[in-house]
Amino acid sequence: MTGTAVPEGFERHTRKSPLTDPWEPLYSRRTNKAVIIGLRLARPHTNGRGLIHGGLIAALADNAMGHSCAHQMGGASSLVTIGLAVDFIGTAEIGQWLAVETDVIKTGRTICFAQSLIKADDVVIARANATFRVVPKKP
Repeated sequence: MTGTAVPEGFERHTRKSPLTDPWEPLYSRRTNKAVIIGLRLARPHTNGRGLIHGGLIAALADNAMGHSCAHQMGGASSLVTIGLAVDFIGTAEIGQWLAVETDVIKTGRTICFAQSLIKADDVVIARANATFRVVPKKP
């Protein structure tokens, strides 16, 4: 895969957010169980030392896990993050494909639990887990 190619199955992510707008283009791929978020790493994704910023990783992991919980719940509810933990175990470079792969652990009437592996070109660079509060969607 080239430094600009998007892996098969990924399409432009349609869920927009003011936080993630500067990181565009974002991509996603839906499976039966999750929403995988991905992007090609570029300079706007780095910190002052030129490394991929941990805040980017945390925000995208939170986003992917929340979307995956909502996907598992049929989209009938909204979710609010009440707990998020990220362990950084590697780094990534500009040009690599970053993907957040999520497993929904348990959904309930009021709480959802998920975990994810964050990979750069299929090498794990972080892991995350989150707890979400299930809230009714606003009309």
